[in-house]
Amino acid sequence: QVQLVESGGGLVQAGGSLRLSCAASGLTFSTYGMGWFRQAPGKEREFVVGISWSGGSTHYADSVKGRFTISRDNTKNTVYLQMNSLKPEDTAVYYCAARPVSLVPVSPQESEYRYWGQGTQVTVSS
Repeated sequence: QVQLVESGGGLVQAGGSLRLSCAASGLTFSTYGMGWFRQAPGKEREFVVGISWSGGSTHYADSVKGRFTISRDNTKNTVYLQMNSLKPEDTAVYYCAARPVSLVPVSPQESEYRYWGQGTQVTVSS
């Protein structure tokens, strides 16, 4: 079956960095767009960033532009999220998700993502 397993979360001070990874199995990874979402306590899950199946297109939420970078390695079936200049408001559970390839290379719409990981906690202290 399809599995998406996130790793790399943890506790970091404001201004610090973390790199999240999401390893996929059970699917043809190169035919799926990937996305990162996050959910803070008491809030709805929100889109963070997405990347097309080839890696050629990306789309970032305004709140993370210039600080976060998504990338993927289709030879390793893995997508990454490099998070720099972290802020306390970045504290959340971060989820990766897989979206079947479509004419629209990247989407922030949660409903378009078919598979989800279990999430990894990121906590940024002030």
